[in-house]
Amino acid sequence: MLNGGVEIKIKYPDGREASGPLPDIEGKLKKASAIAVRINGDLRDLSEVKHLGNEASLEPVTFESGEGREIYRHSTSHVMAHAVKDLFPNVKLAIGPSTEEGFYYDFDLDRPLTPEDLERIEKKMAEIIKENRPFNRKTLQRKEAIELFRKAGEDYKVELLKEIADDSVSLYEEGGFVDLCRGPHVPSTGTIGAFKLLSIAGAYWRGDERNKMLQRIYGTAFDREKDLKEYLSFLEEVKKRDHRRLGKELDLFSMSDDIGPGLILWHPNGATIRRAIEDFWRDEHAKADYKILFSPHIAKLNLWQKSGHWDFYRENMYSPMEIEGLEYELKPMNCPFHIQIYKSNLRSYRDLPIRYAELGTVYRYERSGVLHGLLRVRGFTQDDAHIFCREDQIEDEILSVLDFTLFILKTFGFSEYDVYLSTRPEKYVGTLESWERSTEALKRALEVKGLSYSVDPGEGVFYGPKIDIKVKDSLKRAWQCSTIQVDFNNPERFDVSYRGPDGKEHRPIMIHRALMGSLERFFGILIEHYAGLFPVWLSPVQAAILTIAERHSEYASKVTQMFKAAGVRTEVNLDNEKIGHKIREATIRKIPYLVIIGDKEITEAALSVRKQNGENLGSMTVEDLLGLIKEDITLRR
Repeated sequence: MLNGGVEIKIKYPDGREASGPLPDIEGKLKKASAIAVRINGDLRDLSEVKHLGNEASLEPVTFESGEGREIYRHSTSHVMAHAVKDLFPNVKLAIGPSTEEGFYYDFDLDRPLTPEDLERIEKKMAEIIKENRPFNRKTLQRKEAIELFRKAGEDYKVELLKEIADDSVSLYEEGGFVDLCRGPHVPSTGTIGAFKLLSIAGAYWRGDERNKMLQRIYGTAFDREKDLKEYLSFLEEVKKRDHRRLGKELDLFSMSDDIGPGLILWHPNGATIRRAIEDFWRDEHAKADYKILFSPHIAKLNLWQKSGHWDFYRENMYSPMEIEGLEYELKPMNCPFHIQIYKSNLRSYRDLPIRYAELGTVYRYERSGVLHGLLRVRGFTQDDAHIFCREDQIEDEILSVLDFTLFILKTFGFSEYDVYLSTRPEKYVGTLESWERSTEALKRALEVKGLSYSVDPGEGVFYGPKIDIKVKDSLKRAWQCSTIQVDFNNPERFDVSYRGPDGKEHRPIMIHRALMGSLERFFGILIEHYAGLFPVWLSPVQAAILTIAERHSEYASKVTQMFKAAGVRTEVNLDNEKIGHKIREATIRKIPYLVIIGDKEITEAALSVRKQNGENLGSMTVEDLLGLIKEDITLRR
């Protein structure tokens, strides 16, 4: 149908199409719960539909889509900024983007915000939402906008505007509140259904600790109250599993201001788990014909210049140190060291593939504002490996690494994951031909394994494309762990070669690969995945021997020695405390097996056994319980 000679078409997300006069189309958009619209492919405010003067194709954007949630939550952040400005007129506004799970806004305020302030802000937001004020888009010349915000005392907006290259910019206004924004926004404040302000944190302006510390308010928003309640319940579960809290409660690790942020101290319990992880890692790498290496923590600066890290990765590296007139650098990567070991001998085509692996500690500069427990640190140990192979061996090696990766992840309890093929970034080294060959090799391997994957454009490393595997934990959160990278570049830079069957020198291909990634990060993920209740093979203490009375100590000590001799990590509690207290203490420490010894157990030469979750296993002989625990350890469960 035509509307004044203009045909309006609407295409729904499920592929259905409809057309009609503009009023009908507007009704269909409303019925589809559209909060924004794509007009001929461009994301726009819903209000722009009214001004169509040409033939157009429309696509409704709803909260259900990723871009719809982003618009909805970004609009909510504007409402929050409006509420804060009403309550604290002298506040200066910084930025307020949406995030994957919600939104935040940064404020420059002359006093610290409190939880009580959040309640006041929420109440004010509810008032603004109830008034259902429309979001109006306005376009100004950049100079006009700078003058507008300068008069309003909004220094951060002025700074942002000065960096915009466009001659004109867009602002959004609702109820007299004006903010700098590209949009789009939801039609009106009343569109926002359910929201919650979550927390207050410090954040440096632009993430740079040299700038002023601002106050950041985090929040989230959903179009249905039910979904908000489910998300808040999820956050409570996340809070219970927070690796920083559990790390302290279970005495696993800590950090010290005297040592510096982002540098981890492994306590005995955490170190015991780490040793179990490392022993498993080394044993499996030996089975897979990897050679274990160790390399220094520093090297001459020119090594990193030669590898390309100094040009492409300098922002994540520390300032060089001078030793006897030469500049040295803390290592951010292990690969140049492995290359030097490869080059220490002449290599033949018969020697390839050569697989080197190292639990190598590296150091990378992370801004203090992004450091987060074990998940984002400055010094960490990477389960690194580098494979030197012929070009005809690439696919087989990648297939082997994929199998190895999935086996390792499954052993640690991760059976769900997302796979990404990351392609050439904007800044890269090497030839386009090498990048295409590398990318194709990774793609073929994924297809041979039958693994579904998504392409992540431009997210490869500067020297080559990669496969990234993101595991999903028990709360279905995705975590980046494993990576496989094909590198034609470094062998060229370092003049790496092998002698072929023709007697001539040839370039090997280098495959970079990490299965768990950073041990620190992986350990943090494990803590949250298991909520601190590790499987028996990883538990720092696998069995606790608990006595009912002092007269049971001798038998308990004897049992403890038998357990330790059998390789079971065991502690005995001979304290003069009630057995209920001892059980509670061992349960809180999340020890898998609790062994209770009293008169009956001594008389029957037996043990009373229960699990950490309260399951009563009844009476067992020492041999039977040791067999059960050792089976758990052997099967890694």
